[in-house]
Amino acid sequence: MPLVRISLRKGRTAEFRRKLGDAVHRALVETIGVPERDRFQILSEHEPGDLVYDPGYLGIARTNDIVIIQLTISTGRTLAQKRALFRRIADNLALLGVRREDAWINLVEVAKENWSFGNGEASYAPAEVKVPA
Repeated sequence: MPLVRISLRKGRTAEFRRKLGDAVHRALVETIGVPERDRFQILSEHEPGDLVYDPGYLGIARTNDIVIIQLTISTGRTLAQKRALFRRIADNLALLGVRREDAWINLVEVAKENWSFGNGEASYAPAEVKVPA
């Protein structure tokens, strides 16, 4: 965990997309203690008509450079940790030239037993107890 989905408008370079992924991952490591090697990301570019957003929702002026980030993580972080994560992501993206107003972030929390990192096993679930017949 986590699974990170980053969506942005088509036309950015592969290097810029890599830097976006690096910036988000760095924030996860530094603010909520994600292990350095625990990195799973999906970066998607979209045609202008396929990235739909309100340019003024909640009084925040967004542009076509919006970056939509969805983070799926295990439950257990405090509100203070989540706020620090959101701020750090926005700060890191600002260093890449992304306006803070264009950093749109959604965090989805799931129970630890909902992760399988391979082998068809629930990676963080307690070991199965076999009951004798």
